[in-house]
This record gives sequence, structure tokens and C-alpha cells, in this order.
Amino acid sequence: MNKIPRHVTIIMDGNGRWARQRGLDRVFGHRAGVESVRAVFETSAELGIEYLSVFAFSEENWSRPDSEVSALMSLFIKSINNEKETFLKNGIHFRVLGNRERLSPELNAAIDDLDAATAGGTRMTAIIFVSYSGKWDIAQAARRMAAEGGDDIEKYLVTYGIPDPDLLIRTSGEQRISNFMLWQIAYTELVFTDVLWPDFRREQYLAALEEYSLRDRRFGKVK
Repeated sequence: MNKIPRHVTIIMDGNGRWARQRGLDRVFGHRAGVESVRAVFETSAELGIEYLSVFAFSEENWSRPDSEVSALMSLFIKSINNEKETFLKNGIHFRVLGNRERLSPELNAAIDDLDAATAGGTRMTAIIFVSYSGKWDIAQAARRMAAEGGDDIEKYLVTYGIPDPDLLIRTSGEQRISNFMLWQIAYTELVFTDVLWPDFRREQYLAALEEYSLRDRRFGKVK
């Protein structure tokens, strides 16, 4: 690779289909997907990628069956607790962005604890988007900006201080943005893959990064 992106973001899609193909409940696909998250975080840290963000749960996902939502929230808490030592050992700062008012006190406490414990990590920032949508982000930013009399909406987005993504990867064959970081991805390179998220590991991630490295980014200008 001749170019390493500074910020990679991933729409993790296909957990449910992966489970159905095996005759399993959807929650088994979500559990299997945790291994893929670990693989891309480890690979990103190795390559020197500064920011890796993943879209884990959208505002729209709250409309899923209560049993699936409950299982996902429990999985978030379990994963946060299990991965603490990994983040600390590798110098990774863990953050969660989204409409956290909708999360349980237990989950919010776990998030805050890991964020504070890893705040000194300088090797990479790992960002999990939970209860997030791009439209919600722009709307809440506009309300806050109007209330404070500001004039720069970017300062009020939940991603303020984080560089816009260089590369967005979406798995499972779907080729859409699904209300994710609508403001921030204006000039982001998009890579779509048919691989379902639980099968997306180091090899598939490196292939996406290789494709990105071959892109000629002009940002609307002429070279």
C-alpha cells in the first residue's frame, strides 16, 4: 500500500444474514461479529491508522425486536468489559459517539469508565457509533449552534475534533450510506464488499485498504 488512511470508518453489515445462513438466531451473528471488530482494530493499530470508527447501532435500530436490542446492549457491555486490557496494552483510546441519552445507565457507566481509563492512549482512537444517525447529528448540532449563537456547525457535531473519514467500508453487498455521518463523508472514499461482517477479517480489510491506496483523491479540484 502506498497510502495509509488517517481515519477509516466501517458500516458493519450482514450479521443477521450470516446467522440465518447457519440456521441460527440473529444474536449469534452479532456475537460472531465481535471477532471481526477485534481483527480490524488490531490490524489498524499495526498499520498506524490513527482513527478507526465502526457503526454499531443506529437510531433506526431501536425499532428492532426488543429481544434483539436487549441482546445487543448486553453484548456492548460485555465487550467493553472484556476488551479493557487490550485497549490499555495497545495505547488505544476508546470512545462512543451517538445519542447516549437513550442508553441504559449501566451501559453509559461502562462507556465512561473505559473512555476515562484509556484517555491517555495515543497510538489510535477507537470510536464506536451507538444510537447514532447522520440526520440526528446535524439536527442536534443545529439546535445547539442556534442556542449558543454560533456560526460553525462542525463545532457542534459529535465528531468535532476528529478528522473526517478518508475511507468508508461497508460489508454485506449493500451499497448505501444508511444515514451515517452524512456531513463528515462528503469527500470520503467508499469501498463496498459482498463479505458479510462476521467473515470480514484481516485479509478482507487489507484488500479494502489496498483498493483505497489506488484511488486518486482530488477533493473537487483538478490535478
